[in-house]
Amino acid sequence: MMNKKRFGLMAVFLALALVLVACGGEAETVEVTRIVEVTREVAAEGAAPAEAVIVEGGGNTLEAVQERGVLRCGGNQAVPGFGYLNPDTNEFEGFDIDFCRAVAAAVLGDANAVEIRPTTATERFPVLQTGEVDVLIRNTTWTISRDTSLGFDFAPTTFFDGQGMMVRSGEGIESLEDLEGGTVCVQSGTTTEQNLADVFRGLNIEIESVVFADADATREAYDAGQCDGFTTDKSGLVSQQILLTNPEEHVILEETMSKEPLGPLVRHGDDNWFDIVKWTVFCTMNAEEYGVTSENAAEMANSEDPVIQNLLGTTGDMGTAMGLSNDFCLQVISQVGNYAEIYDRNLGPDTPFNLVRGLNTLYTEGGAIYPMPFR
Repeated sequence: MMNKKRFGLMAVFLALALVLVACGGEAETVEVTRIVEVTREVAAEGAAPAEAVIVEGGGNTLEAVQERGVLRCGGNQAVPGFGYLNPDTNEFEGFDIDFCRAVAAAVLGDANAVEIRPTTATERFPVLQTGEVDVLIRNTTWTISRDTSLGFDFAPTTFFDGQGMMVRSGEGIESLEDLEGGTVCVQSGTTTEQNLADVFRGLNIEIESVVFADADATREAYDAGQCDGFTTDKSGLVSQQILLTNPEEHVILEETMSKEPLGPLVRHGDDNWFDIVKWTVFCTMNAEEYGVTSENAAEMANSEDPVIQNLLGTTGDMGTAMGLSNDFCLQVISQVGNYAEIYDRNLGPDTPFNLVRGLNTLYTEGGAIYPMPFR
């Protein structure tokens, strides 16, 4: 029999055509199109309390963002290179943050018209589900449960990653098997936590998981010697390593424990907003493929190549079809840069990380970045 409290809450939502979502002191109208009950299994992902009722989909996110004049982007503040609140400048920076800025440039014509809402792994899904943010761009793995049961749509993968393991170089740990009987620091509410248990169960090796609420706490516990290993996505390990007391005393094992395709996500039910975020990502990738950069974008807009004319809005109505300016991609590239510029600025050879692009190179160079055509 349905819990009376939950039934009452559902009745309220079903009786209303509109709900008000308070965020940052403002009330915004969000149209209700569907009610989704989150099961206990899905709630274990850290998305919401068990048996919670979630308003999914609906509304005109583009209109809300344009009326507000600011894009609200769910991000991270504790992963250098991806989403990080720089203590020296008190500004957010990183690969994911730049994609927040790219969406703002596409929608508002101003890459700086963005408000970053830092989230933990546990709270990131509720803030998107309730409309507190317009898009979540925060090292989040595309999985079937998140794409379906949680009610999200994933935009194209911006970073192909895999889970790894960091250990102290002086302790003789050269493989996952060498961790038998040991402890591993891991963040709660993540695919990392689930993968850790699955991988070591498959290896028939017993370890103890030591779980922490966020990235900072996980790294600090490992750095303090509370665990033999520290696991998260390999990109995350690289970014966290530079924050350790003695980074050179730690190594990342060669094994890759999972597939972790990371990228932006939005709520189900607003297809046009999904299209906008999706084609903003493809804009940056296409620009790299055709040699359009932040430095030459204005000049390239005069190109006689019809492909580039479509991309930069010189011809066609690619933007108008989504309620944007036809030159939305030109704004993105001029203000934020193409995919290679975003990658190199945050993760490339001139950064402390120097992450080899690998799968994150264009398909023309053997990678997995394959942008759909502006046609």
